[in-house]
Order: sequence, then C-alpha cells, then structure tokens
Amino acid sequence: MPVIWQPCGMNAIADQNAVKAPTRGPVHKRKPLWHHLYFWVLAGIVAGIAIGFLAPAVGAQMKWLADLFIKLVKVVIAPTIFATVAVGIAGLGNLAKAGGLALKTVVYFNVTTVFALGIGLVVINLLGPGRRLGLDIATFDASAAEGTLKSAGAAAGEGITGFLLHLVPSSFMGAFVEGQLIQVLVMAILVACAITMLGERGKPAVAALDTIAQVMFGVIKIVMWFAPLGAMGGMAFTIGEYGGAILGSLGYFMLSFWLTCLLFLFLVLGPICWWSGFSIFKYIRMIRDELLIVLGTSSSETVLPRMLTKLEAAGVPKSVVGLTIPTGYSFNLDGTAIYMSMGAIFIAQAFGIEVPIGTQIALLVFMLISSNGAAGVSGAGLVTLAASLAAFESVIPLAGIALIVGIDRFMSEGRALTNLTGNGIGTLVIARWTGQLDRERLQEVLDNPALVDPDRLLAEKNAAAELPVDAVPVK
Repeated sequence: MPVIWQPCGMNAIADQNAVKAPTRGPVHKRKPLWHHLYFWVLAGIVAGIAIGFLAPAVGAQMKWLADLFIKLVKVVIAPTIFATVAVGIAGLGNLAKAGGLALKTVVYFNVTTVFALGIGLVVINLLGPGRRLGLDIATFDASAAEGTLKSAGAAAGEGITGFLLHLVPSSFMGAFVEGQLIQVLVMAILVACAITMLGERGKPAVAALDTIAQVMFGVIKIVMWFAPLGAMGGMAFTIGEYGGAILGSLGYFMLSFWLTCLLFLFLVLGPICWWSGFSIFKYIRMIRDELLIVLGTSSSETVLPRMLTKLEAAGVPKSVVGLTIPTGYSFNLDGTAIYMSMGAIFIAQAFGIEVPIGTQIALLVFMLISSNGAAGVSGAGLVTLAASLAAFESVIPLAGIALIVGIDRFMSEGRALTNLTGNGIGTLVIARWTGQLDRERLQEVLDNPALVDPDRLLAEKNAAAELPVDAVPVK
C-alpha cells in the first residue's frame, strides 16, 4: 500500500503551499468496480436510456430526478467555492502574491476561452451543419424556447457596464441566496484580502473557513449518492421526450460540437500540456473517474471536492488549487464557449443567413464577456447563448434558440466534460507558471493514478483535522 502524506490541522493552514510527496510502498489493492461511484452513474445512464426507449411516456416524466439532483448540488456549491477561494488566497499570506496569482489565472482562462470561441467559429463555418435545414423565420415555431428566452431577457443588452455591475451583489448573503457564483467569488476575494491584512489575528478565521469547506465537501459527498438516480432521470427524460427523431434531424450539429470539443482538447490544450511538461493523455487518465461522473450528471460542479483534493495530491499547492479551480467555474468555461459560438452561427445557417466575418468577431468578443460568470450547472450554456444572441438579434434571429432546446441535453455533457478538463489543466499550468508545481510529484501520479484516491484522502483529512501533527499517513 502506498503511504500518501497529506497536510492537515492548524499547521497545514499555516503552510498551505507545501504538499508532501508520497513515500513509496506497495501498491494499494484496487477497489472492486462496483465500489466506484462512476460505475453506478454509468449504470444509471444505461437504465435511463432503456426506460426512454422502452417506456417513453414514463421517461418523459422523470426529469424531476435530474432537476432535484442538480438543485442539491447547486445549494452547497456557493459556500464551498467561497470557503475554498478565501482559504486559498489567505493561505498565500501576501496580497501582492495573491494578486499576481489571480491576474495570471484570469489572463490564462480568458486566453483559452478566446481559442475555444475561435475554434468553434472556424469549425461551424467549415462544416455548415445548419445549411441543410433551410428554415423560414416567418413560419418558424419558437414556442419551445419561451422559458429560455424569458430567463435570458434580464441579461440581454447589458453589455460591459451590466457585467461589471453584476459582479457586486445587492447584499452579502444575496450572492449565496441567488446562487451567483461570480458574485460569490468577488466576496471571497474581498474577505480573503481582509483576513490577510489581519495577519496573525486572521488565522482563526482561516481555520474556520477551512472547516466550513470540509463540511461542504461532506455534504456534496452525501448528495453524490443520488447521482445515479439523477443520471437515470435526465437520460430517461431526454430519450423519452425527444426520441430518435431529433437526433436524426440535428445529429450533424451535435456531432460537429463534440468533434470541436475534441479538437480543442488535443489541438489547443494538448500543446499547452506539452509545454507544461506533462501528457494530456496521462492527465485525462488521472481524472477518468471524475470525467465519468460528469458524463452522467452533466455538471462539473459535482466533482469539485474530488478535483481539489486530487490536484493538491498531484503536486499543486493548496493555495493555488483553492483559487484556480473555483475561479475556473466562472472564468474558464471552454466547453460553454464552444457551444455558444457554434450555436449562434448554426441558427444563422438554419435560416439561410450569412453572418459577415466582422460581425462574427464582434460576437466572439461579446461572448467572451458574457461567458464569464456562467455557472457550470447543466442548462446555463443555453441561457447564456440566448442572452448573447439578444444583443445581435438584428443579424441572428433570437427565436432560433428553439432549434437547439431539445438537443441541449445531449451537448451539456460535452460542455461539462470540456469545462472540467480545461479547469484542471489550467490549474497545473498556472502552478507551473508561478513556479509552484511539484513536477516530480505530478509525474509520479500521472504514471500511477492509483496513488491518489480522493475519497480516502478526504476521509483521512477530516479524521485527522484535530491532530497536532503536520501530516498523517493514509494507509
């Protein structure tokens, strides 16, 4: 069994930049397949597909299971992000250092988002999946998009000033009540800066926030017991409600989107990984379990505690992980960016509208702004797309959003998977950029992912929280 050392207790809080490498030992016995959460999530997907095809009427009524699961995740994700970001920044102990890390994080995330938007525009123009539809806007029924259009109405036309005003909540608790992650992020940064300015007097606050984060991790772990049911309900509803007909008419667009996500991963993020000294293929293998869970739940937020723990154990300081991963949920939604740029041009193509290159560039810039702050919860991409189209309705008919409402579920998995993969890679890249990545430790974990079991690490960290030692072995 490997002995994996993890920091815990008050001494860990005082020095969160150090993650000790594992001591070599016998390889831990693999858990049976049915002991892994992703196994049951995949089983839920299979069961949902079967219900959708064999009993479509029943499947069409099972969406509430997926909605309930997503709501359970969403209700705890805001305090989780607040606590982890605040602890991460305060753990640096230096506002200048924290500011430099935050600036590099935002710069990197926005650069990759531009590439995601750009590759989406290139592929959709080359493949042209919407041109074969030949729809007429005068006779088109947009009733399927009424809910989406209503949700996007408030965000339409706000521009940069609206975005900046949206950064600040009406009240401290308002950000948590409304589930506005970007506002929660802003409040976490302010609180962390205030704690850092307190010096030694701020350490009890850091300890309290770290405890809150661990409690939220525990809540998410309990919620994840319902993930297989959520996956089953979501898939049963999608198949039962829309069946194979929608897959036939709009399948080319869906395949184009998934292809673009793969191109982005291997043509954009792949070279970035190579420059950073690791293989994207080994990285994907390392987070395989998390990817399978996200595949079933369509939400990257479900694996937030696992990603934080796994990346920290893979050689990234806690302070870097605690800032970059949660920030990525607002500023690094690469999959959502691809979906937005492709969706907009697809709608235009479906109605025979040729969008000038200058307008496409302007659309890219606007989407770069509007994509920031979109939550990683399933369905947010569709609303954000609608809000962006509202600003360009004179060129692209907003009612066309009804075209992709039905297939949004089939693409939400692609968005979530790409978002998750990009956030993890971004964390490793930023850690290397700032000279804080333990590259030897990372390579060891990439070569043998079994060294890191996030469930065991989280359990051991909670169990050892009160011990007055610097490290506790995981046996």
